[in-house]
Amino acid sequence: MKRKKITIVGSGNVGATVAHLTALKCLGNVVLVDIIEGVPQGKALDMYESSPIEGFDGDVIGTNNYEDTKGSDIVVITAGIARKPGMSRDDLLKTNTKIMKSVTEQAAKYSPNAILIVVTNPLDAMVWVAAEVSKFPKNRIIGMAGVLDSARFRSFIAREIKVSPKKVEALVLGGHGDSMVPLPEYSTVDGRPITELMSKEKVEALVERTRNGGAEIVSLLKTGSAYYAPASAVVEMIEAILKDKKKILPCAAWLDGHYDVKGYFLGVPVKLGKDGVEEIVELNLDNQEKEAFKKTVNHVKELVSKIEL
Repeated sequence: MKRKKITIVGSGNVGATVAHLTALKCLGNVVLVDIIEGVPQGKALDMYESSPIEGFDGDVIGTNNYEDTKGSDIVVITAGIARKPGMSRDDLLKTNTKIMKSVTEQAAKYSPNAILIVVTNPLDAMVWVAAEVSKFPKNRIIGMAGVLDSARFRSFIAREIKVSPKKVEALVLGGHGDSMVPLPEYSTVDGRPITELMSKEKVEALVERTRNGGAEIVSLLKTGSAYYAPASAVVEMIEAILKDKKKILPCAAWLDGHYDVKGYFLGVPVKLGKDGVEEIVELNLDNQEKEAFKKTVNHVKELVSKIEL
């Protein structure tokens, strides 16, 4: 059987970690592409040299040429400037729009049947740019956000209750930013809602920490932003698509009337399989959650209205 081909655009911390994890999990051949000469080639070679030890068979190459990405099954876009302390994800809008436009044009040209996974911030706006530029069917354009935000929420819950993170399920909706909507009622430990396992104040503190999860890491690192957990989140999505797992994951997906939103990408639970977004799962939200979701929708609309293509 022909190996799947996964292209990762951007060989910075997120892109390189996605490439490494994708290779380790034997998901296919990996192409790492970047405009900086030597960096993707060097990182890819280093990764491939670990294959005899780690036991993966897929190839890993680095390139500055999009022709090498031809015929990719999945293209992950991590290219863009990262946040620095004091910056919000929204501050990156203008610069990253230009980068996203250029990258998407190249990716779409050489891999017209690929599924695009966008990681670049501000996420919900950048997925919209990728959709406008590529003209791909909307089910083949997905933003990585909720998988990461939910993982952060799950990790905080696990540490607070002192249980294995594997026992924790959690869900975060909405835009990938300060207005995201963690849902405690849909967050459980071995099937029990966290609202039964900790005080309301503690739940609210964990919700707030989740909203600021990225900023917390930026403030600690001082010279960059998170990449281990974001990369793991991307690879979970890649695996769900390539192995046609039909896995329910929160991702930024095109809403066409779902959750009373039309014409925007927002974080909602979706079924991920070989065709990308195969179904959008609509949850019953209470009034408070609906209000919070409305707020995040308005924030994304505002961001998109500032984009100049």
